[in-house]
Amino acid sequence: MYEQKTRETDVDVIEFIKSVDNPQKRGDSYRLLEIFEQTSGFKAKMWGTGIIGFGSYHYVYNTGYEGDAPLVGFSPHKAKISLYFATGDMERQELLNDFGKHTSGKACVYINKIDDINVEVLKKLINRSIHFLQDLYPPQR
Repeated sequence: MYEQKTRETDVDVIEFIKSVDNPQKRGDSYRLLEIFEQTSGFKAKMWGTGIIGFGSYHYVYNTGYEGDAPLVGFSPHKAKISLYFATGDMERQELLNDFGKHTSGKACVYINKIDDINVEVLKKLINRSIHFLQDLYPPQR
């Protein structure tokens, strides 16, 4: 049986950010922490060994596979900062058109630094992702 590797942990988010070697990425991580917490309304939690996530949802696929994941998040990797948003949201691309310098994959949007992006669009992406996922997977009571 498959065991989910990326789970919420008790690792201290600030201690994790303090351990980021690159001073630019460390500073951007503190800024992203503030933006994501204020915009999402969720306190930051570590997921796995390197993802700072905000909120969570429980998903169940048609195959029966299920798990938990953060609603949104980011990770300060050595090469780039990964921003995690919902997959499958067709409105995401419209927002990314005005986001600034980035590349994107299926689930991640990659940036070099915050100064390359439009922070107001980032806030819209955070809110859009949260609403999309909560509509798709309503919070369980």
